Amino acid sequence: MATVPLLSYADASPEARAVFDDIKRVRGVDDVNNFWKALAHSPELLQSVWSQAQQVMKPGALDAMTKELIYIAVSAANGCEYCVHSHTAAARAKGMTDAQHSELLAVIGMASQTNALVNSLQVPVDEAFKK
Repeated sequence: MATVPLLSYADASPEARAVFDDIKRVRGVDDVNNFWKALAHSPELLQSVWSQAQQVMKPGALDAMTKELIYIAVSAANGCEYCVHSHTAAARAKGMTDAQHSELLAVIGMASQTNALVNSLQVPVDEAFKK
């Protein structure tokens, strides 16, 4: 359950509706995701996060699907169920195959295990890795 009501288009402020309109236009969708509806309580925050997301997630040195895969991994590490689901859907829309998803989950699992072991053992970083 959300800690704030999800604001529909009709219930949002004019400023939030303008951001909703931009999200719908850019993404080619009829409605915005629940994340944006929750952020709409603060139109300034909504606009800021939307602008930053567009900037960070656009293709650059990393392609769009790679960015989605990274987002899934970080979301899994942070325990964000919403983000895991939404970015898995986005990665699939960008062409992620079942085989790629399986490999991603294997890497996430391996990294989680080895991170826990290294942290528990307090293994010092090799000097060669610090260069």
